[in-house]
Order: sequence, then C-alpha cells, then structure tokens
Amino acid sequence: MPPESSSHTATSPRQVIRISPLSYIGCAFLLFAVTFPVFAAPAYWGWLLLAPVIAVIWVARVRTTISPDGIDTRTLFSSGHLDWDQIKGVRFKNRGWARADLVDGGETVLPVVTFAHLPALSAASEGRIPDPYAAAADAQAEQRSADKEHSADRESGETLDEAPDTETGQTDQPENDGR
Repeated sequence: MPPESSSHTATSPRQVIRISPLSYIGCAFLLFAVTFPVFAAPAYWGWLLLAPVIAVIWVARVRTTISPDGIDTRTLFSSGHLDWDQIKGVRFKNRGWARADLVDGGETVLPVVTFAHLPALSAASEGRIPDPYAAAADAQAEQRSADKEHSADRESGETLDEAPDTETGQTDQPENDGR
C-alpha cells in the first residue's frame, strides 16, 4: 500500500532545475572580497556592493521548469514558456546549457539544463525527450540476456555446427577416424 500523501510528497511530475544553493556561499565570498575596496574608498568603490546582490538574485531566479504542459524558462531579466508542440528537440552546445530547437527554426536556451539532467528531463517530459542513459541501460540488459542464452546453449553441449540434421540425423562435424 502506498504511503499517504503529505507536505513532503511530490504531487506533480513537474521538475525544476536550478542553480545549486551552494552558490550562495560564492556570493558571500564575493561580498567579503568587495568590502575591502569599499571600506578603503566608499565614494569610489561603493558600487561594487551591487555585484554580490546581483549574484544572489541571479542564483535565486535562474531556472528551467519541465512539466506536462511544456517548458518554462527564467533568466535574470526574462521568462518564457514553450509548449511541447513547439519543441523539435534538445541539443547541447560545447559545455553550455541545453538549447531547445523549435519547430519554427529558432532556438531557446534552457537555463541550468546540462547533459547530466537528461534523466530528470526525460521523466518530467513524460518521454517526449528521450533519455540516452535509459536507452544504453536497456541495450546493455538486452546484450546480457543474449549472452546468457548463448552461454546456456554452449553449456548444453550443442552448437550450431554439431546440431543433427533433421532429415538424416547426421551431424555436420567431420568424423574423426583416429589419425
């Protein structure tokens, strides 16, 4: 029997991919680093205090949300929504964030989505985006089962060359005359 739903139970197949909260530590270090010039000459370097504030807002805001309805993207200054029928595919460009190729020929950046997020992306998209890891695992499982069948045939002592001919009852192996 499945457990009863609670406030900790996921209620939707929605997947939110965002920047790691550990990035806030980097923002704190940035604040620490800019305080030295700010304290030395506040009138001249005071504007540097905006950098950690912008960094915190960026970490908090940037994300991609995948749901059965489509993909929602959010960057520092803009937001967007793509329905599944607008998306032709997803591709990855030289270590950057993923890009959604659109049916109309355009593309949209999917913030924070990398190749490592593909299993979660596939699950949240309900299979609309294929998971290459699952395909590889299925192929390996299929290969293992084929190998087991082949080794079971070998253990039974019968191979294709030694199988008796159905019409004559003779094997295809040449007879050894003891020489």
